[in-house]
Amino acid sequence: MRRCLLFIFFAIGLPNPGSVMAETPLAVEFVPVQLADLSDEAALTGTLEARDSVELGFRQGGRVVEVMVEEGDQVTAGQALARTDPVQQDQALLVAEASLASAEATRAQAQQAFDRSRAMLERGVGTRAARDQAQQALSQAEGAVRSANSQVDQARRAVDDTVLRARAASVVTGRNADPGQIVGAAQPVVSLAAFGGFEAVFQTPDLPNLDDAMGARVELHPIDIDAPDMVGKVSEIAPLVDPQYGTVTLRAEVEGVPTNTRLLGTAVRGTVRFPVKSAISVPWTTLTRSGADPAVWLVGEDGTVSLAPVVIERFSNGAVFVGSGLEEGQVVVGAGSQMLYPGRAVVDAALNAETPETNP
Repeated sequence: MRRCLLFIFFAIGLPNPGSVMAETPLAVEFVPVQLADLSDEAALTGTLEARDSVELGFRQGGRVVEVMVEEGDQVTAGQALARTDPVQQDQALLVAEASLASAEATRAQAQQAFDRSRAMLERGVGTRAARDQAQQALSQAEGAVRSANSQVDQARRAVDDTVLRARAASVVTGRNADPGQIVGAAQPVVSLAAFGGFEAVFQTPDLPNLDDAMGARVELHPIDIDAPDMVGKVSEIAPLVDPQYGTVTLRAEVEGVPTNTRLLGTAVRGTVRFPVKSAISVPWTTLTRSGADPAVWLVGEDGTVSLAPVVIERFSNGAVFVGSGLEEGQVVVGAGSQMLYPGRAVVDAALNAETPETNP
């Protein structure tokens, strides 16, 4: 029966139905090959810290007699925070003031002696040598007064330094001393955080392309407290690796968040994406196989497809980054690729609402 049908087709001059089906273009999804930025993503865990923080200590050591603040207190510029016993400094100031008074008295006497010797020389009853000697004594007395004044100023500063004061409006983040404790010079007593915003501090592995993260966007999600998500920008990457932990300190400046003391020390989860290089990007639906290797169906200029092996750089959500095998501007097949074979004619389904896949 089949032979009879074929004979009839040939006898009346109709084309072979198999050739009609082979020549009918198949409507498939055309996907243009595009160049996209390939980025690395790092998930980090860190804490929120004040952008500007400082640890204050006394210039001179001594016994702490009073600490006026607690953690969480807000302080103003010049406000007293702590005080050490000023007995020694007060005594040193008294001694310096006494030395200044003595030097000023000596200078007054030297001034009187110089005035007498100069007057006697002018009347012709004195000598030039006596006047020069009196002038030298006056100069020495004036030098002693200047030195004594300097000692008094230094002693007064020492008395002032027994009171630790805030340099700017800030919040107390740490209290490291108590009354009765002996502290050394510059030993941290009170830690302050200025009202200047936050930064997220992370410890990250030393990734090969970590330097490319400078300026990258960071998505921040608070962990410990109920607070909205935040956005930051990488502002600092430590140049050295921590020898103890083998990590690098990364800081991200938090954008658009007013200073809130309850956020200090909050644990946050950060997601950092930073560009590495550019690569060809295609949807995962374009992938097929050529033997054991990945491949795609490449649409030629004549409207037929051919199998093109590719090397996959990496996968991402909904996309595949191809390292080699494709060039920007080419067209590959997306949906409908399961019905293809080399040389098959195809058309863009987006431009052809009806697929001519049925026989006339």
